[in-house]
Amino acid sequence: MTTLTLDTAPLKHGFGSEIIGVDLAAADDAMLAAVVAEFHRTGAIVLRGQAMAPEQFVRFGKAFGELNGHTLQDYILPGHPEVYVLSNRLEDGRPVGAHNDGIGWHTDLNYTAQPVMCTMLHAIEVPPEGSDTLLADQCAAFAALPEERQGELSKLKQIHSFEYLHKMRSEGRKAVPPEVLRANPDVVHPLVRTHPADGRKALWVSSLTPGFVGWSTADSEVLIDELIEWVTQDRFVYRHKWQVGDVLVWDNRCTLHTGTLFDDTRYIREMHRMWVKGDRPY
Repeated sequence: MTTLTLDTAPLKHGFGSEIIGVDLAAADDAMLAAVVAEFHRTGAIVLRGQAMAPEQFVRFGKAFGELNGHTLQDYILPGHPEVYVLSNRLEDGRPVGAHNDGIGWHTDLNYTAQPVMCTMLHAIEVPPEGSDTLLADQCAAFAALPEERQGELSKLKQIHSFEYLHKMRSEGRKAVPPEVLRANPDVVHPLVRTHPADGRKALWVSSLTPGFVGWSTADSEVLIDELIEWVTQDRFVYRHKWQVGDVLVWDNRCTLHTGTLFDDTRYIREMHRMWVKGDRPY
């Protein structure tokens, strides 16, 4: 099957792609396949001005693969269990979504045996300032290391823990039910991850983890801080400034990401999020 040619512009030199002139709500299967192919090629895609109902967003997500469930069920979009709401909006005094859920450099569901392949966000309402999302290209960061350092890091394995992650983000939040903790035991993944699409290597480090196998907590913290500082240099980072209707999809196999703060006393930020199932890192 011939892949359609898309009108695109790079997000950053060597990383990511803005896809121009595609209406996802009306896109046929061939167009969606071309969009997915661009995602796999570049590591992240942006499509602006997308007016999609939740069921259309779900159809778009399924073009990438099987959708992944959500660890916590508090803010599932009613009628659409695949969609999780990120929002600081209150209705009758109760939050309708998770707020400040993604602050701190990390990759999604890294605490599972098979972390999600990609994360996708659809911007429903955005503040006029702040709330940017930052993506760090972990493949470029690894490639820029000296060969000897690449070899040293390739021997390490990092511990990933849902319990630890929640403790680091627990201020002002409800306690996680014990059954959720039991369902998400600690896992171990290689620090240097191989991308299954083309074999490129990613420095797959996360700030919200307890450390490395065989290392002390103190030594682990020093190395994690060093690697996060390296990966998040400006030369490796794309900053997405949100507009209503934006769809941003990034590849969790080769990117690190973080949200940023905004004045939540003045503005509303609301996003719909979906995850697509991934495979075991190697």
